[in-house]
Amino acid sequence: MEFLFILIALVMICGVVAVPAMRRRRAGQQAVQGARLATDPEGAYGFVPTPQLDVRLPGPDPELLAALDEARRTQDWQPAARLLAGTDTAGELRWQRVQTLAGAAAMELAEAPGTGGMWLRHWRVVAPKDPGGAAVQAQFLLQQALRDPSSQDYRMILEEARTVCGEAALLAPGDPVPYIVELGVARGLGATEAEFQSVWETVMARAPHHMGAHLVALRYWSAAWHGSAEQADAFAERAAGSAPEKTLLPALPLFAVHDHLPDVNLVRGLYRGAVVSRAIDGALYAVQQSPSDHPVLPHVRHLLVWFLVRAERYGEAMEQLRRVDGHVGAVPWSYGASPAAEYATYRALAVAGWEAQGGSPATLPPRS
Repeated sequence: MEFLFILIALVMICGVVAVPAMRRRRAGQQAVQGARLATDPEGAYGFVPTPQLDVRLPGPDPELLAALDEARRTQDWQPAARLLAGTDTAGELRWQRVQTLAGAAAMELAEAPGTGGMWLRHWRVVAPKDPGGAAVQAQFLLQQALRDPSSQDYRMILEEARTVCGEAALLAPGDPVPYIVELGVARGLGATEAEFQSVWETVMARAPHHMGAHLVALRYWSAAWHGSAEQADAFAERAAGSAPEKTLLPALPLFAVHDHLPDVNLVRGLYRGAVVSRAIDGALYAVQQSPSDHPVLPHVRHLLVWFLVRAERYGEAMEQLRRVDGHVGAVPWSYGASPAAEYATYRALAVAGWEAQGGSPATLPPRS
């Protein structure tokens, strides 16, 4: 029976690999029920039930969740404003919180067009000089534009976002976040390499080892936007190679690899080949030597789960799952229509593979 279970898991993985990106994500959602035939990951391993997975964040941030809940429940923006005002501009937590607040407002607006996310509009009207509100609005506008690049308002919204980025930068000198948002705006507007590089240099002058900034910049150099797989790889490798200790930059090549995977995999053992294995190992190194409270660390762990499952490195995947379970607001899950279902599929496959190799809840190593 155990052999049958792992066959089910392997068939599911092969099916997911062999279809284009959009179909792959739909297949992941449909596969959840089948994956559960292999094991009971929620009950036996204490994982969070799929309906309770939080799609807003990649990892825990109780203060941010409290501010988000208050904004949604009462439309009061002030808890969010106080939270950002008390968040150090020198670290990466501010970028993470700005992204999440903007994403929450965008989600509310999508759920209730015209009225959703009103708290962000109130914030900007009542406190126009608040740098946190300006940064969140700029990120919100960027997300709204990228939601539908074919819209006739696409460029107009991005131009407005660029204007608000400038306002946020003036209100908070030294804060890299407005310029990181502007990197995304420049990508959306099709900035030339020289124009993009100018913004990038401004970011680097303020935060040279900012993982979030590198993730945003990487997309500009990807083949899906204005570069190529070679340019994206070169950018990622340079950043990883020059990274000081205790940064997450050695994980950047894994994101570059993910951005340029083929929609149809015709290479046997692709995920255990030299290129992918080296990127996985670089990300594992970054995870092991970076601070445990690094705000972007959950992003790296989530992508590692995806790759480790496909590489059939189930024990290592289980270790990452135990550290991120409960929150799924991260790449690669956020690319699909149902991040929780996509994540749950890979979680079940990791457990099925772990058990097929002789593992059990009792044999998991203690958390370090």
